[in-house]
Amino acid sequence: MPVSLATAADRPDLWSRKIDSAEVWPEYNRHGTNFGEWANLDSEFADFQFVLYDEGSGEVLVEGHTAPCFWNGSDEGLSSGIDETLNDAFALKRAGGEVNTLCALAAEIPPRSRSRGLAVEILRAMVDIARRAGFEHLIAPVRPSWKERYPLVPIERYVTFRRADGSHLDPWIRVHERLGARLGPSIPRSMLISGTVGEWEGWTGMVFPESGDYWFPQGLTTLAIDTEADTGTYWEPNVWLIHRV
Repeated sequence: MPVSLATAADRPDLWSRKIDSAEVWPEYNRHGTNFGEWANLDSEFADFQFVLYDEGSGEVLVEGHTAPCFWNGSDEGLSSGIDETLNDAFALKRAGGEVNTLCALAAEIPPRSRSRGLAVEILRAMVDIARRAGFEHLIAPVRPSWKERYPLVPIERYVTFRRADGSHLDPWIRVHERLGARLGPSIPRSMLISGTVGEWEGWTGMVFPESGDYWFPQGLTTLAIDTEADTGTYWEPNVWLIHRV
């Protein structure tokens, strides 16, 4: 099945038929506390938002979000995660600051498009967009797809898990590495999601009767509930993957 890349700037008609995020992400994951700028990606970074579509039918298969940023090339120079990277990208854009690197923000592959090799294609599309922009690196604060199976294992330890053949245990990290990415630092606090206890109960379908740390379905780590303050606080962990373009 031939697939083609189209950015939001190139093909607004296709972009208008982009993937419904509810098909891809668990409910809780669509309530990032610091994601207020996300809605502005389409208008301010249209050249860096894209879809892959079936050339024959015109069906939109997957959706990708990226943003240009500045990186000094060292592990120490990487940001603290997706929250910081997203907000820094807009700050640089509006200030006319220097950018030299493309950062992946999300790869959205709905269930109907999975098991078709599109995970590889969406990463190749991001590399292509980075190359078009004249950047030498694509960096990605990756949400490991199997981390939800090991919610009590710290991300720093999880990223060391490998199969007998040496490939990474995590399928999404494995795709990155097979395309030549280098595993970078772990990011234990990449994206903050905070809400009331009631909101978290609605997002997870659980009841939190007392304060404490809770695992919840599809969570990558635990949720801290404080019933007296009526707050639930969750920090989604990620890991940096660095691609040379």
